[in-house]
Parts: sequence; C-alpha cells; structure tokens
Amino acid sequence: MSKKTVLSGIIVEESTVFTLGELSRACGKPAEWILALVEEGVIEPECGDNASWRFHGHCLRRVRIAERLETELGLNLAGAALALELLEEVEILRNKIAILEKWSIG
Repeated sequence: MSKKTVLSGIIVEESTVFTLGELSRACGKPAEWILALVEEGVIEPECGDNASWRFHGHCLRRVRIAERLETELGLNLAGAALALELLEEVEILRNKIAILEKWSIG
C-alpha cells in the first residue's frame, strides 16, 4: 500500500501586505526574529517605524527560506542573507539563459 502525502498552503500574492505581527504569526517566529532579518537586510519593510511597517508578500517567501537555511543548514542570519542573494542571482541567470535558449532555437 502506498502512502499519500497531503500538503496544504496559502498562496500569497506580491500585492499582499503584512504588518510585523501578521508576518510574525504567518511564519511562526517572534517579532524580534523578524526585526533581526530586517537588520541583516533579508527583508525590507516599507518606511516608517516598526509599529507601522508593512511587508509585501515576497517577504514571507524570503523569511521562510531564511528560516530553512538557519534550521537545516545551521547558517546565522548574515549567512542566510548572503545565501538568499546568491539564490536570487542564480534564479535571474537561469531565467536569462532560458530566454536566450528560446531565441536561439526559434
């Protein structure tokens, strides 16, 4: 008999906006940890003081990746910030390669 895995999730669009508290609850981490991510440059809130900060949907993705890098690979937040930058650069380069390959084939 095969086992089936059921995954559940929430689709968050770029236009979704979180407060500090909402982002903290969405990722299950304390607000202080989110503040540390802001200090390391992992995520950037809209301007204002932390009581009025707003985070766009892509920040939740970055927070979750940073959390995985921290827990699964043992990276500190500075290391996670660097790894996120490099992962995003790789994604951009892969997209450019895909576009170039599409044009060279066609």
